[in-house]
Amino acid sequence: MIEAVGLTKRFGDRLAVDRLSFTVQPGQVTGFLGPNGAGKSTTMRMILGLDRPTAGTVTIDGRPFAQLKRPMREVGALLDAKAIHGGRSAYNHLLCLAQTNNLPRRRVGEVLEMVGLTQVARKRAKGFSLGMGQRLGIAAALLGDPRILMFDEPVNGLDPEGILWMRGLAGQGRTVFVSSHLMSEMENTADHLLVIGRGRLIADCSVQEFIDRNSELAVRVRTPESGRLAELVAGTGARTVPDGEGVLLVTGLALERIGDLAFDNGIRLHELAPLQASLEQVFMEMTKDSVEYHAAVPGTGAEA
Repeated sequence: MIEAVGLTKRFGDRLAVDRLSFTVQPGQVTGFLGPNGAGKSTTMRMILGLDRPTAGTVTIDGRPFAQLKRPMREVGALLDAKAIHGGRSAYNHLLCLAQTNNLPRRRVGEVLEMVGLTQVARKRAKGFSLGMGQRLGIAAALLGDPRILMFDEPVNGLDPEGILWMRGLAGQGRTVFVSSHLMSEMENTADHLLVIGRGRLIADCSVQEFIDRNSELAVRVRTPESGRLAELVAGTGARTVPDGEGVLLVTGLALERIGDLAFDNGIRLHELAPLQASLEQVFMEMTKDSVEYHAAVPGTGAEA
């Protein structure tokens, strides 16, 4: 378990992490989300003792990382998949790590098989694709068979099989903490979310709770009498938006109520379906005021 209490980090006048408090529980994948510059990597570096907090504390199973007696056997981390000597083979890279951490040689072959790199074990890492490089980094994190795993942007380039495999690690009872800004992958990978913006905690809940709390339910209605139905819906105070010929998107009125309204007024419905926002849509809306850097839209001079 990872626990942070009032975790704060300043770099000069810049406040990178602002009084973060959270707990990362075992047996699930916890997604750590936030725009670029939100403080995700800084937070993970403080957990691993690579950056010293300005204030607050962060512990792993009740102890600071620096006090762990056999850190690689307790915590496995991937912060930078490119931190590999390109001239070394995957096998030799892992063997060096195993030998310097007093881990058995057989463990190298075991983790290579776990991440599906056995067939390329003797190939130099500089020829690896992004996904293969990510898998090699994850293999290194697994060398000590730790109960806690931390990955900074590991799903960027990881294939669907690898994402499912990562969920399997949590299924073994491990604590899996995953930082990312790729919402589509996190929607299929994470069980729980920690969302931050400008170093502050925005949400601490399940993926479904995050979507349900922060998105307005819309209903897609297809009918040959869309104009008439739109007038009836407007009479209830709800809103309609045309979405193609004979199609309405209705917000502010429950699906059952729309069906009753249509039935009571003799309007035929060809489709009546709920629409839920994706994690990415909700995330963009929730963090729009926390994005530190906005890209300009080409040709407009405006910011996106």
